[in-house]
Amino acid sequence: MKRLAILLGMLCTQAALAGDVTVEHAWMRATAPGQAVAGAFMDITSAADAKLVGASTPLAGTAQLHTMSMSQGMMDMHEVKDIPLPKGKTVKLAPGGLHVMLFDLKQPMKQGEVVPLTLDIVTAPGHHEKVEVKVEVRDLGGH
Repeated sequence: MKRLAILLGMLCTQAALAGDVTVEHAWMRATAPGQAVAGAFMDITSAADAKLVGASTPLAGTAQLHTMSMSQGMMDMHEVKDIPLPKGKTVKLAPGGLHVMLFDLKQPMKQGEVVPLTLDIVTAPGHHEKVEVKVEVRDLGGH
């Protein structure tokens, strides 16, 4: 079982590629019992100006693009319509900032599992690329 978890972890650290878009280090935290939401995090680099406009997974009812910030000691999290991907710059989706929020999870997410996630990226007016990402589920602390 441990070998399988190590092998899955190695697969998840490899980059997902589609056209001129690279996604690396995709991960999410394991969920607590009864938890039906979770955030997914990753590094996205595009060779041309592009935008992340959506995401989906068969393991959640809905996936949304979100941002989170702290203001006067209060957390503010809300949906955004897109996430700009400037040419040649890595955009980090990370805890406390931009991320993909998964709602209505269909099962608990357990450490060592891999969640399939499809990113919808607009690379030119009217041109969408689907990028298939394998998201590694880490322990509750994100390690």
